[in-house]
Amino acid sequence: MFKLSKMTDYGVVVLSYMANSTDRLSTAPDLAERTTLPAPTVAKILKLLARADVVAATRGAQGGYHLDRDPSEISVAEVIAALEGPVALTACVDGSEDSCAVERLCPMAGGWDTINAAVKSALDGVSLADLIEESSAIPPAFRLPADEAAKFEH
Repeated sequence: MFKLSKMTDYGVVVLSYMANSTDRLSTAPDLAERTTLPAPTVAKILKLLARADVVAATRGAQGGYHLDRDPSEISVAEVIAALEGPVALTACVDGSEDSCAVERLCPMAGGWDTINAAVKSALDGVSLADLIEESSAIPPAFRLPADEAAKFEH
């Protein structure tokens, strides 16, 4: 089974919230509260995404995080790479951080590269904006009422 980690799932949730709040900075505690995810997990996700230039951080008392680019310019493959490492379906594909003990004898050596490239290409072709559009909207629990949103404007 090809399965992404909870970290990537949570990362997409955090990014989706941020994409719908582009007019303000978001802090890790605020995002944790709004998404109901554990604060340490949200903080870790934000640091990894910032390191990969998916989000940008502003330091200071009025600091926080915001998307570094438009949601249509952030690919799912980029989010996965930021949170899990490069897309690699097996240990023997180009870019895999794992090693395969029988790679030199394997009749499939290099064969998985074609499949891995196709999966990566498909993930590159889906943006954060596409995911948000597909979900048809952020759940009401994620939306801030206008009066509450005003509290966070800087």
